[in-house]
Amino acid sequence: MDARCFTVGMVAENTWLARRDGSDRALLIDPGDEPGRLQAAVDELGVIVEAILVTHCHFDHVGAVAPMARATGAPVYCPKLEVPVLADIMAWVPWAGIGPFESYDADEVVEGGERLELAGMEIDVLFTPGHSPGHVSYSIPGEQALFSGDVLFQNSIGRTDLPGGDHATLLRSIAGLVDALPEETRVLPGHMGATTLGAERRTNPFLHELSA
Repeated sequence: MDARCFTVGMVAENTWLARRDGSDRALLIDPGDEPGRLQAAVDELGVIVEAILVTHCHFDHVGAVAPMARATGAPVYCPKLEVPVLADIMAWVPWAGIGPFESYDADEVVEGGERLELAGMEIDVLFTPGHSPGHVSYSIPGEQALFSGDVLFQNSIGRTDLPGGDHATLLRSIAGLVDALPEETRVLPGHMGATTLGAERRTNPFLHELSA
């Protein structure tokens, strides 16, 4: 899989553009900001965006959803519990001076347990709350890849001090990922660099908390 990361916006969010090697169909994951830059990347690759996948609806992950959906014509898959947030983004922005971002009515909803077939890939939707109430992660077993949003980072985990966050719930979600997926699984997160589940199991101090 060819997965390209574009770090966008004021809080350095990772938007991912992923396709099978050589394919002309792609997935866009968490378009958070800078839609012009993201569309330029789509055009440069010459791909058709078959779907826009949203892990959760904090503003830094959905700020460019509406313009990218309009530009690509791709359906937007949104966590069921957070559909109202995507539909009224600015009402949920916790700090002044951010945005404005255009809201969007989700085309498809997911809540965990679904298997999607998009862009030539089979994608398992995993319910991974804790950072936000409806957060999902997207696992692509055939590529040993996980788009983890803001659940798991390199040597860190998602913050839980925002509305709806819960530390114990987040740790349970991470434990579920570690137990269910191979150590070789690449973690393609919403912030910071890529890693693997095995590396995080060995070195991430928050995963030591799970063992304790």
